[in-house]
Amino acid sequence: MKVVIMAGGKGTRISSIASNIPKPMIQIQGKPVLEYTIQSLKEQGFNDFIITISYYAEYIVNYFGDGSKYGINIEYFYELEALGNAGALFKLKDKLTDDFLLLNADLIFDVYFERFIAFHKNHKSVVTLFTHPNNHPYDSGILVVDEEKAVVHWLTKEESRPDYYKNRVNAGLHILSPEIFDIIDIDSELVGTIDYDGKIVKVDLDRQLLKPLAGTKKIFCYDSPEYVKDMGTPERYKMVCEELLTGKIRKNLKYLQKAIFLDRDGTINKYVGFLNNIDEFEILPGVSEAIQMINNSGYLAIVVTNQPVIARGELTYEELDKIHNKMETLLGSEGAYLDAIYFCPHHPHKGFKGEVVNLKINCECRKPKPGMLLEAARDFNISLTQSWIIGDGENDINAGKTVGCKTALIGNKTFGQEITALSLLDAVKQILKC
Repeated sequence: MKVVIMAGGKGTRISSIASNIPKPMIQIQGKPVLEYTIQSLKEQGFNDFIITISYYAEYIVNYFGDGSKYGINIEYFYELEALGNAGALFKLKDKLTDDFLLLNADLIFDVYFERFIAFHKNHKSVVTLFTHPNNHPYDSGILVVDEEKAVVHWLTKEESRPDYYKNRVNAGLHILSPEIFDIIDIDSELVGTIDYDGKIVKVDLDRQLLKPLAGTKKIFCYDSPEYVKDMGTPERYKMVCEELLTGKIRKNLKYLQKAIFLDRDGTINKYVGFLNNIDEFEILPGVSEAIQMINNSGYLAIVVTNQPVIARGELTYEELDKIHNKMETLLGSEGAYLDAIYFCPHHPHKGFKGEVVNLKINCECRKPKPGMLLEAARDFNISLTQSWIIGDGENDINAGKTVGCKTALIGNKTFGQEITALSLLDAVKQILKC
């Protein structure tokens, strides 16, 4: 698969760190950001690169040359005039005759691309976006998908959005099929020319190529907790430097991960019995700080929650989704995020008015059974014996013990847990000292 790296931007937001070199040549631990990208991709079998360049282009060309010193081939496309962050693609489309990987040059990542590509092929997608939660969804574009992960709505950061939404953000890694050039009505001959208003015709990747595909079943989201961050501002550059130094970046799903599994009711939000009213959902004190600590620790933060209100007919899947969107929005507003949410909709006891009969079963996912933990382990290559579960009840502890997780209980009872804590924050602090 050919790789197209967009490296022509001026990096205005990070000019205080490096004003006389292109942004991808800013160094982290003595090596340009772009070199990390190329080496990471080379290690996973990519060897055919096109780099679009403009601002101080000679720095990039002189450093990387034709790519032979890395065992790869590099071609360059010079943008004599800025064409927008996707205009070059239309000038290159004769070279892009197969699916290709498209990424920004200011990213540091640790991603298992084989899984990403497999998802793209399995969904027969024209565009696949690598998406993840981040700690600032309120000022990021948000993607809304259907049950197949097809993008239904693309909400740019400038647009209004619902009060509550899932924390799903485009990370800047894309797989595109050349079919996109036939779908999107842009004349490649006009790109770079002067229009009637005397302006250069440019193409914006998000707004002109990708967002118009929302709702067409041609663009999909590959959700992953793997590490992808841009270093486009001084603050993010500093953060990436620190995380690379401490080794936090190792989130590649090719390698075993560890997680802290979290019960929901009574652990994350105030316990109100069978919660079926979104207005009653209230984050407990200290929870955002606790989850932020998990985010910064290298553990995945994954919710596993029994939701028998679905089987009882007291809440629909759609209403539960809205409650979880509220949870993600409230956490995101305080810089915390969840890597995944798993729920069991079943309940074993039949014979109640309004129940959903086909969900009244003795399933394998309802805690204390470990089905949700096992599903998450398969999805994210998690070592359960290196992981923890935190909850406020015996079912949480028993589910964890069944699969070898270490366990923490919020409360003063004893079910054989390793840690007893006053709150989620207390439990996380104790775990991270271990």
